[in-house]
Amino acid sequence: MSELENQPGDIPAALEALLFVSPEPVAPSQLATALGVSIAAVEQGLQQLEGELQPRGLRLQRHAGRVQLTTAPEMAGLIERFLGLEATSHLSRAALETLAIVAYQQPVTRPYVEGVRGVSSDGVMKSLLGKGLIHEVGRAEGPGRPILYGTTPDFLQHFGINSLTELPPLNLSESVPKNGHDEMLKG
Repeated sequence: MSELENQPGDIPAALEALLFVSPEPVAPSQLATALGVSIAAVEQGLQQLEGELQPRGLRLQRHAGRVQLTTAPEMAGLIERFLGLEATSHLSRAALETLAIVAYQQPVTRPYVEGVRGVSSDGVMKSLLGKGLIHEVGRAEGPGRPILYGTTPDFLQHFGINSLTELPPLNLSESVPKNGHDEMLKG
């Protein structure tokens, strides 16, 4: 047992320091190794830290089993003004439509997105890739093995959510396939 596990109040502070200097999301196992404590102690420390951060300007964000220290969503306007990002951070209607399709149906192929939207989405997909809101997550089985796309941690941060489970419920019409990339590849 490490010295930190004997003093559990120090674990949240140590986690905050490590997450502050980390340039990307970190797995709890990496944090446990760095601190010389168990993964359970890290998870408990993360929960405590999360509670301590609630009234402040920072949040813990979790994605794909990793955790990151981010700014609070309610501070977005202030941060955009401070960094001069107001003009560049807005997404077009086409980008928002495409992003919603990817977020709710991921992983999806570009042909699936185009099938749902009814228009070419090549330019919009390239723009979302360039902004780091979506990324390639693999290749679909089938003719041509098209690229599968999913959302990124930057997507979550942009919209101020911790995980995809925080997206509002989606009521799919019967015309939209549940597992789109499979049906699009068959047709």
